[in-house]
Amino acid sequence: MENHKRVLGILFIVLASLQTLAMLLIALLMNTIFSFALSQAEPADTEVLQLILNLASYIPAVIIIFLALPGLIAGIGLLTKQSWAMTFALIIGCLHLLSFPFGTALGVYTIWIYSEDQRLSKINPVHS
Repeated sequence: MENHKRVLGILFIVLASLQTLAMLLIALLMNTIFSFALSQAEPADTEVLQLILNLASYIPAVIIIFLALPGLIAGIGLLTKQSWAMTFALIIGCLHLLSFPFGTALGVYTIWIYSEDQRLSKINPVHS
């Protein structure tokens, strides 16, 4: 079971890194598109576009903070064998269930590892 927890930790770190990279690329793309739109807009529309750009620039940061960062923390916790890590990974894994297809697979794998770990700890209390 320890090998599965190690693999799960690595998967959480990889997914968090990919999410961060994707959000940074999306932020770059959005800034490029809105900058072009601002340069082509009429002066009356510039204020509205600037407001939309300011609001849209926060979306990738929020996604990184609320999805990628907790996944990274869970992955590091699993790799360092922290006592809280499996429970935290379960919570994050359940949130990832909505992120099809990779998040769903990671969430199902997390639930399976958690349930097996709980089953083994009830059978053999020394195991955990």
